[in-house]
Amino acid sequence: MTHGYLSPSGLEIAFVLVGLVTLGSGLLVVTVKNLVYAALWLIVCMGSIAIEYLLLSAELLAWVQVLIYGGAIIVLFLFGLMLTRAPIGPTEELNVRNRWPAAIVGLGAAGTLVTVIVQAYQHTWFDPRDSVSLGGGQAVGAQLFKYWVLPFEVLSVLLLASLVGAIVLSRRGGANEEAEA
Repeated sequence: MTHGYLSPSGLEIAFVLVGLVTLGSGLLVVTVKNLVYAALWLIVCMGSIAIEYLLLSAELLAWVQVLIYGGAIIVLFLFGLMLTRAPIGPTEELNVRNRWPAAIVGLGAAGTLVTVIVQAYQHTWFDPRDSVSLGGGQAVGAQLFKYWVLPFEVLSVLLLASLVGAIVLSRRGGANEEAEA
């Protein structure tokens, strides 16, 4: 059976549609002016990536995506926002003045990346169901503990440091307010 780009299956159509949701919510994460709304759009983005993993038959990765990224990281993000008393709505000092040049550079980089990927894989066909063993628990565990231990631990220390920094910043602000009162 020959496959081509002009005869997609239902799985491929669903994959593209969920990918468009991921792209749209990712764009909303970086364009929304309210940080809480950006965090909520990030939850949508992370959830749609988990759906992509499910479509690729990688259930373990989908659950990790939901539990760790969709849950813990977003909670940590919102917790950090509350502790630091960061401005949640739009503020003048956080507005970007060079929006159009940044958009042009971003679109140029995205166009270059898409062109390179399409040219690299235009004559290659693979069935996502053949890669089921790569998303299973044994394969992910072997990769994690064999090749990705150091980045995993560095990330955990970085998240712990950011949480401690948020607590220190919130405590420092509270002490100054009490001294002024």
